[in-house]
Amino acid sequence: MAADGLSGKALKVKRELGENTPLLSDEELMGLSVRELNHHLRGLSKEEVARLKQRRRTLKNRGYAASCRVKRVCQKEELQKQKMELEWEVDKLARENAAMRLELDTLRGKYEALQGFARTVAAHGPPAKVATASVITIVKSGANQAAYS
Repeated sequence: MAADGLSGKALKVKRELGENTPLLSDEELMGLSVRELNHHLRGLSKEEVARLKQRRRTLKNRGYAASCRVKRVCQKEELQKQKMELEWEVDKLARENAAMRLELDTLRGKYEALQGFARTVAAHGPPAKVATASVITIVKSGANQAAYS
């Protein structure tokens, strides 16, 4: 379908220029350098030259517009990809933050339990011997209290 549309445009240009005009398709017209275009335009009337140059300018502008649209779509897709990656990173950091807060609360409970134990020991004087198991039990019970609070 696109090839039919392009050849139709080329025929229109050819018809506009008349029979004694060199035949240039749209692709040829766009692909020519300025020097080559000027060489092909020698011997044509000013009106024919103006028409061909205007046609070339129109075709080039369409090409530029199409490439801008493609570029814009590619940029949009890239930005959406970056957005998704950043959202994933934010979620990951939020999960890590929640885990660290939970660990901090656990450590805070253990600290408070040890502090309470230290106050008890200080208030009643140093015990003859403190069993390691009782310190661990206090720490565990303090941590459990913090988890249920």
